Amino acid sequence: MAETGILYICATPIGNLEDVSIRLLKTLRQVDLIACEDTRHTLKLLNRYKIHKPLTSYHQHSGLAKEDLILQELAAGKRVALVSDAGMPAISDPGAELVRRALEAGIKVEAIPGPSALITALALSGLDTQSFIFVGFLPAKGKQRREVLSSLADQPRTMIFYEAPHRLLKTLADMEELLGGERPIAVARELTKTFEEIKRCSIREAAAYFREHEPRGEFTLVVAGQSPQTPAADMEQIAREVKQLVDQGMDKKEAFKKKARQYGIRKSDIYNYYLEHYDHLPD
Repeated sequence: MAETGILYICATPIGNLEDVSIRLLKTLRQVDLIACEDTRHTLKLLNRYKIHKPLTSYHQHSGLAKEDLILQELAAGKRVALVSDAGMPAISDPGAELVRRALEAGIKVEAIPGPSALITALALSGLDTQSFIFVGFLPAKGKQRREVLSSLADQPRTMIFYEAPHRLLKTLADMEELLGGERPIAVARELTKTFEEIKRCSIREAAAYFREHEPRGEFTLVVAGQSPQTPAADMEQIAREVKQLVDQGMDKKEAFKKKARQYGIRKSDIYNYYLEHYDHLPD
């Protein structure tokens, strides 16, 4: 009986076509078949590096028949590369089901690591990278999306989301209400491309910005986790710093906003403490 083939999970560039590894190019040149999300998109990468291999489309609407066909090729000893339009297949991607079925069938699976939008955005965010969770795409329906966000309101770790441009404004509005408008966020779009943009601000500021600027491209949102309650002693120091900024001529609202962003806490917490204790703070 012939040995089964190998399914290669191949990470491809998330934008810049030069973000390829030698191992990726070597693998794509050696496989018998490339299963890709969009053949037209994958051809741009293959043509750039003069790679000519048979392609078959495999995406969220392909159905079991296409999965069965790919698995039959693997069972017959063929080597198949699985690629998505960008990044690592099987991460928020229908390729996860093909990988699962291949493993269940005893087929060897190898990963060819490479670019990842979630890791790239996290590294560029300026937020905590020590501990984080990847949420992926939120539900498209408002009620379900709000339920997920509500469950994450007290999540202490940095959170990473993917979002489509036509849903970005609704998602930011829900985040502003359920996670807090002053919570820090990094909104990344068109990563590694010519028009790469990363906005590091509060959720409220991000929502306001994209109401004025039409969202375009695919978005990765990196949101700060919920900070633990700030001790009174620390809050007193923050209030002192606010007073110093106000004495230097800064508007009170801007001073509250600046310190909230700096310490990763809600502006309202600083505001309430400032009002309650300001008269008791010695100069």
